[in-house]
Amino acid sequence: MSSTIRIGIIGAGENTRLHHIPGLKKQDSVEIVSVCNRRLESSQKVAKEFSIPKIHTDWKTLIASDEIDAVVIGTWPYLHCPITLAALDAGKHVMTEARMAMNAQEARLMLDKSKMNPQLVTQIVPSPITLQIDRMVQKLIAENFLGEILALDVKSNSTSFIDFSSSLHWRHDRTLSGLNILAMGIWYEAILRWIGEATQVIAMSKVNVKQRKDGNGILRSVTIPDHLDILTKMACGAQGHWQFSAVTGLTPSPSEAWLFGSEGTLCCNPESADLYGGKRGDSGLKKISVPPELIGKWRVEEEFINAIRGQEKISHTSFEEGFKYMQFTEAVSESFWTGDTVSVQNIGR
Repeated sequence: MSSTIRIGIIGAGENTRLHHIPGLKKQDSVEIVSVCNRRLESSQKVAKEFSIPKIHTDWKTLIASDEIDAVVIGTWPYLHCPITLAALDAGKHVMTEARMAMNAQEARLMLDKSKMNPQLVTQIVPSPITLQIDRMVQKLIAENFLGEILALDVKSNSTSFIDFSSSLHWRHDRTLSGLNILAMGIWYEAILRWIGEATQVIAMSKVNVKQRKDGNGILRSVTIPDHLDILTKMACGAQGHWQFSAVTGLTPSPSEAWLFGSEGTLCCNPESADLYGGKRGDSGLKKISVPPELIGKWRVEEEFINAIRGQEKISHTSFEEGFKYMQFTEAVSESFWTGDTVSVQNIGR
């Protein structure tokens, strides 16, 4: 590989255009040399906007090209696995958009293929919701601020009333999104960074809007829940409650995470990136000041390029961590389908 790292983009969606392409262009000796979108017209638009010299009409030809060293996958989840496997087989480094895959089986295939190619870098675009405070939360837990961690409460809810008339979004379409539901995956990934994995889950869900019109005006069945409640047993011993909903109109606190311990409480508001805490004997929570050196920031593209150059290892987010959140994702679906408590670690093995 030359000193210049040559990137091919497959699926230049919103996140890719807003973050990945500009972020990669800021890195030294990096060139984005090709792009492939679902439609030729959209590929041409992106190529013109970002001065990308070559357009492919088939992602397979982009991967096969000797002109690229790494692939950035910005497609919907249904293509993450096949593109990743093909790219690794072709000797290309891979950054893939979240969520990792359609289900745990696909994630397992991706993880196994990456282990077969340890010389290649693999990265999943991380959950951004708690990046700014993650290290501070980890520090407080390590310093025993909470004492024994007893309970976890996470919710990510809509402040709007449910929209029965909006058209089918790819997130509603199981053929494109798989088992991924609302913001469940990105929140579980964030909690993994703080207190580790869930071992057991029991879930209930509801699909309130059972049909939506697709882009052609055809009514399509919807089976992905728009309201979800989960109870978990965490490996650290805590019990967790999680709620994800698109039906909670006018809820006063749409998105937050609470950690309750024997000696302290922490509360995170991802909308404002604020962290609050209190100890036994306090009258209430107080805002916790995060030192500048502990404030996390978005450096996904920088980390990817540095890892290719051998300057650091992928921390946000590895395929190992991605497989864990896909195990959780599938365990939740299995639980609400069967009504059973499901062991997370048995999924996808």
